[in-house]
Amino acid sequence: MENFTLSPSMFMLNFGQLSTVKYIYCVIALVSYSLILLLNGAVIAMVVQHKSLQEPMYIFISVLCLNGLYGSTALFPSLLVNLLQKNPSISYLACLVQAFCIHMYGCCEMTVLGSMAYDRYVSICNPLRYSSIMTLSMVFKIVLGAWLFPVALIGSHIMLTARLPLCGNNILKIYCDNWSVVRLSCVDTMVNNIYGIFITMVILGGMSLLIFCSYLKIIRICMKSSKDTKEKALQTCTPHLITITNFLIDTLFEILLYRFEPTHLPYELRVIMSLQFLVVAPILNPLIYGLKMKGIMYKVREHLSAK
Repeated sequence: MENFTLSPSMFMLNFGQLSTVKYIYCVIALVSYSLILLLNGAVIAMVVQHKSLQEPMYIFISVLCLNGLYGSTALFPSLLVNLLQKNPSISYLACLVQAFCIHMYGCCEMTVLGSMAYDRYVSICNPLRYSSIMTLSMVFKIVLGAWLFPVALIGSHIMLTARLPLCGNNILKIYCDNWSVVRLSCVDTMVNNIYGIFITMVILGGMSLLIFCSYLKIIRICMKSSKDTKEKALQTCTPHLITITNFLIDTLFEILLYRFEPTHLPYELRVIMSLQFLVVAPILNPLIYGLKMKGIMYKVREHLSAK
């Protein structure tokens, strides 16, 4: 018979050298989380309060900001608590919940970015039919699908992980993700690995293909269009392209850590790489759209001048 233990009740997190200057990192984490709450909350508030901003493009932006709040909230409260503990740890159930939330955040970011690419395609390539295609009803259906589809995929993934008997309780990161738990298993994890690759192909590959095809058609239309059309396309597409590029780079760092565990890299660099997609995107997204989208900037200035 195989010797293994059932899933441990607690996991030990690998905070390593962070514990030596924990108060400094605690302040950095608190400032980062506060900034994320403030910036994303401001963009969402502007869209909710002003009917002039309740258009498909701004609704998708607010959903992207809402996802940023969701992802950072899955990380920072737990991170702040553990930074102040002598032995950073997390319960088995809380670890699975955190893994679900963090993977959900990453998948939803891609599905929402893919939805935004489709919205830009319809707006630029079919301007006369845009209002009839991208109705509020259709937008809400797209948003609902962008959230429910990852729920089904990631929920199944976490359930596959929950069935595994584990032989250890040391998580190599400062937060829980699915692979960190799977690697502790005492039994074969081929099914988990194959399903994880499937999710990566469907979400990362599928949405990247949708974004690529949308922009390929946008570029073709712009090449035949007037200067005004090109400028309008550039104004609305630039923030989206910056957001996509930033998130894909951050996700690449996470995948490298997730699959290859480059222990030869300095510990601090590995921590930064693992936090990139959970911190950088939620901070940059509202800044990028707040600065580039005239409608949002105008409403923000209007509020500030009123005070």
